[in-house]
Amino acid sequence: MKYTVSIEIALPRERAVQLLADPAHMPKWLRGLVLHEPLNGVHGQVGTKSRVVIQTGQQKFEATKTITRREPADLNAIPKGSVVHFDREIVGEGMWSVARERLTEAGPETTLWVSENEYRFSGLLMRLVGLLMPGAFRKQSQQHMQDFKAFAEQGKDVRETKD
Repeated sequence: MKYTVSIEIALPRERAVQLLADPAHMPKWLRGLVLHEPLNGVHGQVGTKSRVVIQTGQQKFEATKTITRREPADLNAIPKGSVVHFDREIVGEGMWSVARERLTEAGPETTLWVSENEYRFSGLLMRLVGLLMPGAFRKQSQQHMQDFKAFAEQGKDVRETKD
């Protein structure tokens, strides 16, 4: 299963990228995040593996996330007109996914965030979920982007809202 979602954020690209990359801010916009801890390496750096636990309702999902691309490596003084890339691979029980994030300047004070996502499922239960509920994955990705936008633009924290 593959899909692409995108959103515009009313912040300069460099500021949006720095907020997105800062692990201290993740709980503020990544709805359901229970745990995000590096198993090796430094958060956000290529090759770093992290243990991630997300809770949605009564369901808890645990996975290993590996950063496969981060360009540029230095998120300060990003060259004008360049594209910022964050790619990651996530492996959990019955599921493998990859996300390719691109952030570009949509205007002097606006950032376009495009996220290409691919999922592969193994095991009967996860294959059924992927087959019967493909829209749920896209909806969750779009929700994370909207939550980040609300955090970045207005300081809204998902932990302070009712689901």
